[in-house]
Amino acid sequence: MVTTHSLGFPRIGARRELKFAQEAFWKSQISEEDLQITGADLRRRHWQNQQHLDRVPVGDFSFYDQVLDMTFTLGNLPERVSDTGGSELDRYFRVARGRSGQESACCGVQAGEMTKWFDTNYHYIVPEFQQHTCFQLNANRLIEQITEARAQGHSPKPVIIGPVTYLWLGKAKDESDRLLLLESLLPVYSQLLDLLADHGIEWVQVDEPALVNDLDADWRHAFSLAYHHLKTSAPKLLVTTYFGELRENLQLACELPVAGLHLDAISAPQEVARVVDWLPAHKQLSLGVVNGRNIWRTDLEKTLDWLEPVYEKLGDRLWLAPSCSLLHVPVDLASEETLDPEIRSWLAFAIQKLDELNTLSTALNHGRTAVREQLAESAFAVNSRETSERVHDASVRARIADISPVFGQRQSPYPDRINTQQQKLGLPRFPTTTIGSFPQTRDIRQTRLQFRKGELTEADYNARIREEVRRCITEQEALGLDVLVHGEAERNDMVEYFGEQLDGYAFSQFGWVQSYGSRCVKPPILFGDISRPKAMTVEWIRYAQSLTEKPLKGMLTGPVTILNWSFVRDDQPRRESCLQLALAIGEEVLDLEAAGVGIIQIDEAALREGLPLRQSDWNNYLGWAIDAFRIAANGVRDETQIHTHMCYSEFNDIIEAIARMDADVITIETSRSDMELLDAFRGFQYPNDIGPGVYDIHSPNIPDSEQIRSLMMKAAERIPAERLWVNPDCGLKTRQWEEVLPALRSMVAAARQLRASV
Repeated sequence: MVTTHSLGFPRIGARRELKFAQEAFWKSQISEEDLQITGADLRRRHWQNQQHLDRVPVGDFSFYDQVLDMTFTLGNLPERVSDTGGSELDRYFRVARGRSGQESACCGVQAGEMTKWFDTNYHYIVPEFQQHTCFQLNANRLIEQITEARAQGHSPKPVIIGPVTYLWLGKAKDESDRLLLLESLLPVYSQLLDLLADHGIEWVQVDEPALVNDLDADWRHAFSLAYHHLKTSAPKLLVTTYFGELRENLQLACELPVAGLHLDAISAPQEVARVVDWLPAHKQLSLGVVNGRNIWRTDLEKTLDWLEPVYEKLGDRLWLAPSCSLLHVPVDLASEETLDPEIRSWLAFAIQKLDELNTLSTALNHGRTAVREQLAESAFAVNSRETSERVHDASVRARIADISPVFGQRQSPYPDRINTQQQKLGLPRFPTTTIGSFPQTRDIRQTRLQFRKGELTEADYNARIREEVRRCITEQEALGLDVLVHGEAERNDMVEYFGEQLDGYAFSQFGWVQSYGSRCVKPPILFGDISRPKAMTVEWIRYAQSLTEKPLKGMLTGPVTILNWSFVRDDQPRRESCLQLALAIGEEVLDLEAAGVGIIQIDEAALREGLPLRQSDWNNYLGWAIDAFRIAANGVRDETQIHTHMCYSEFNDIIEAIARMDADVITIETSRSDMELLDAFRGFQYPNDIGPGVYDIHSPNIPDSEQIRSLMMKAAERIPAERLWVNPDCGLKTRQWEEVLPALRSMVAAARQLRASV
């Protein structure tokens, strides 16, 4: 019989219960006990959702981030939080966000660096290492959850991050080689596995997604060393890989001395046959046969066509699972009451994906006739989507065919453009600005909700939003910022807002996924060819500009970010969808310019996120991604200044491609890394203006002017001062006005000090 299991389940809850409990705890509105009760209730529900699986994941639930959980399990706490008092959960949140509850800003610590989890939009807290880092087991969290699951009648499969991937994900805070810590790390993993064995655990899921990356000889040897050390552990180890192909690491993965291997058959379908042939006969093979990262229904008949021969070879050695943790998809499609019925029939969220898994396993165990109705429903949905006239637009296809190189060219090179722009804008040295959004207050959210429900007329809604825009302009002028923004009060999300105004998109009510901590996003569903029926932002920007004499930025989300932060159609290359988005955003850029907007920011926060995990695949992606940005941005006159923004992405290794974007100004996240990301500019002469982020907006901590000035001085060591801007890391929508205003005052004060001294 086939064994079914899951690599992980969405932790936030079908109605974002975790988010609201976290934020209430941070505001001291509920106690730690209340937060723990919410966590226990969510785990109970999620295990119940997975009860038909043979093994349920335990340890995939987290109050912030699974990598940070592993850091605490291994006792690898940064020194700055070890003696800060309070409970372990307090220290946990201090690493995650700088503060736990309502501690004063001055009592906060520097939050841990945050970056993207492989090529997803999930952010993890980066483990920190030093030459003398010591590890000490703290498995209480995991053991308590195992006990919970057993008490509720489930067969638990603990989920941990493997030792090599844990080191791969981290950063050395000194000049040491983090791989040298493997020797001291492995005994703690052995202790953990022995403890799990003492608690009756048969199988442990050990996540090693680093295996789908390019690995040099040292890292490959580390895998062999690690699992030969752990092979004597009592529990059986299932090493899980996902997000990509194993390629040259396939033999290494197959030969690791473990009891089982998981392969992502969605990302690496061509490797299934090789792994089936190469995996030793005493090992289990888990195949990820349902897409854990996208929301389209599985073609069950097509999947069974290739899966049945595998089952004939492997028999009981075959396990079935989603391709990766279901963390990356919403919880339950059954909650969607307003989604277009036809489009809804094409989708599967986490619970539905587990139903698909159950259908596949039943078909293998008992034959296709046992699931005849489910297979017929799947086939009907797949055919409906393939033949729907709503998916294909011949006029859009014709426009894509007409794209030529001239679409992406500015009229003049940057040195000429920047002089023209400076004559028009008259900005001081170290000009100050923000990234776009200002706090999304409860009143703003309530206004949008009332409008959606029909409780506000369009005129009343517009009047309220205009008042918020006016407030935002007034506050910025009082602060003394040089380039203003309108604050984006009318926008629910930087991607969804644009998707709602483009043909080819659909939207869920409750399709939330976790981005980091309590931050959840609701990716729009890109199901068809994209076009822009009318202008999307012009009226709001024009109104905001009428309120001030200072330069004001028009704010847009770039085509690559809209693509990467959507649930994207999988029936055509991503390049095609991205170029369609580029043409639509390019139309908006030209409309803003025609309306007199002199600065236009096109955010590409997710450019790095879409980069393939294998360097040999980078050029293809970067080629069409950079082309798409240039098509969207570069049709303007020389005097129009184009900005772009990137956040929480390691982009030192693609700096030359970023330079090819030819944006006049790029703003980037650098504060959490203490300007480390600017090291790329030591060896590469980036030609255009740069705004390194100096205010970490993902933490409630409020920087003072000296902290900001110090960061900018570090930036000036790498980049000429005349090309530096001063700005926060990212948009301010998640912060409160009482945090934002003093932080921005510090930023403006620091810029004035810099003008006087540098």
